Amino acid sequence: MSQVPPPRWSEPDLVKDAAEAVRRFREIRMHEPLEQYLEQFDSFRGTMEELIEGTVDLTQLRDQAAELLAEPDVLTSARYLAGPPISADDLKELAGDVSLAPGRLRADPAMAQRVIDTILLGLDRVRFPWVSEDREPTDAEREIAVIATAAMIATQKVQTARRNEAKDEQEEAVAAILNENGFTQIATRPILNISHFPDVGEFCRESDFGGRKADLVVRLWDGRVMPIECKVSNSSTNSVKRLNNDAAVKAGVWLSEFGTATVVPTAVLSGVFKIHNLENAQTRGLSLFWAHRLDAMIEFIESTRALPEPKAQGIARNPR
Repeated sequence: MSQVPPPRWSEPDLVKDAAEAVRRFREIRMHEPLEQYLEQFDSFRGTMEELIEGTVDLTQLRDQAAELLAEPDVLTSARYLAGPPISADDLKELAGDVSLAPGRLRADPAMAQRVIDTILLGLDRVRFPWVSEDREPTDAEREIAVIATAAMIATQKVQTARRNEAKDEQEEAVAAILNENGFTQIATRPILNISHFPDVGEFCRESDFGGRKADLVVRLWDGRVMPIECKVSNSSTNSVKRLNNDAAVKAGVWLSEFGTATVVPTAVLSGVFKIHNLENAQTRGLSLFWAHRLDAMIEFIESTRALPEPKAQGIARNPR
């Protein structure tokens, strides 16, 4: 008996579900309280005020680098002095493979100064015009610089937290519905070949699957394996990165590594996605399900129960 293929959605299906996902995204986003943003803004406003005042309007930033950068919030604020801000990963490379660990920076003033020198090369002259003009700032310039920088940091912090929370909630929802439908969660494990697969009816989370991380790895009732990526997108532009440049690329790797008869690469989606990106991901072998319609995923999983035992499909159960 042939294996039940995962669903491939038509354009009208994708349009309908994508619209529902956008509606839910907007509802959550518009009703999201401002407290988290305001808390971050107030915190980093204070940090920026102290940073500017304590370094005499940034003129002594380099001299105090070791002590200042050893404070995580000050290090974050310092990265945002540049325009555009420099990410922690980029800063480590641009400054010459430095460490941003507080203890290392405090113990190595030369390395801390190298970090500051790198930041100052990209200093935002719009927010901090007095530095390049070698003069004292006006009170208004100080206030504008503090407020603008604190707002930038607070916005990024909230956006990052929102993405992480949404992804965590999505993973929890998938794990919960698998448990409700007879699956058993097992410990995370590296899965480099067929002998490492979970047993039929089992799943694990956050696992290295064929050299690429999967959010969940599920062993279907017919013996195939379904690695699942949970993807949350807050914009149609962002959807390309999360779906096509990440999940669909992983799908290609997994299909090449394990074969189409063995693996069912899957993405569970919520948020904003362009229809042509969804269609592209499907043509590349990625099965799509929506977080607001996990019943469709369970319906497919249940359909694999009717097939012969894994040995009849040429996939052996794992030895105990």
